[in-house]
Amino acid sequence: MSSKLATLAEAVASIPDGAHVALSGFAITRCNMAFARELIRQGKRGLTISQCVGAMDADLLAGAGVIRRIIYGGGSLDRFGRLNCVNRGIEEGTLAAEEYSSLSVAFRYLAGALGIPFIPIRSLRGSDILERLHKTAPQDIAFVDDPFSGEKWLVLKPLHPDVAVVQVQVADEEGNAWIFGPRWDNEEQVRASARTIVITERLVSTEMIRRNPELTRIPGFRVSHVVHLPFSAHPTSVYQAYDYDADYIREYAQMTQTREGVQAYLDKYVYGVKDHWEYLERVGGLERLSKLIADPVLGY
Repeated sequence: MSSKLATLAEAVASIPDGAHVALSGFAITRCNMAFARELIRQGKRGLTISQCVGAMDADLLAGAGVIRRIIYGGGSLDRFGRLNCVNRGIEEGTLAAEEYSSLSVAFRYLAGALGIPFIPIRSLRGSDILERLHKTAPQDIAFVDDPFSGEKWLVLKPLHPDVAVVQVQVADEEGNAWIFGPRWDNEEQVRASARTIVITERLVSTEMIRRNPELTRIPGFRVSHVVHLPFSAHPTSVYQAYDYDADYIREYAQMTQTREGVQAYLDKYVYGVKDHWEYLERVGGLERLSKLIADPVLGY
């Protein structure tokens, strides 16, 4: 197969306004932060974002006005606080939100991955979440009769994103990728999506991938672009690569409490740098990043 290597700018340019993008991040872990910053710099608009657990990348995109709708299972910045931009957008009516449980978002990806028209789920019955979904997303839920028992079941519509964007630890030029540690719903996201952009911390040869085929979580034939970009999840963490940068997440949580703070953050860390490499210099360069390198035993 031919090489699918691309720059971050090229990969982001392939995403049209209004597309549905599935993000691989989880709170402050393996978030698509460099990707989010480049989306903002390129002025993308009207995106739908789906994510099992809302994370820092989605929040930044909400704050910059890139997304019009979010499909997610709640979320936060972990111990650093709320998703200020997402929550403010929902409260002010500028962001349409379909909030599920994390499990039900994973089920919707699974249905898309399996190519089935709907998937039954028991866990939402009798919940406030279901009551809200009747108002925010009535087109995506229904009830059917079990043909075997006659019992009425809640069913969910599949998710079919236009593109999945997945942060990984290792990939080759063909897009075959390894994910270490928690994978959450990433494999289902990839199979449910029309195509995938892989952003990898480490680029290796296809021969290396073939030596351990059981580690491949994303097969290359599903991938349109491979972006080799070390520290691309900063300030969030990537297991076995680097830990989260607490100071910069804390700064983000503080600044995004107001719209003025969001704009100041964007001016400093997104518009104020020309690309990812300049961003890394802005946050302290190699001297600071080297202190985040993961312990080879603990993974963080």
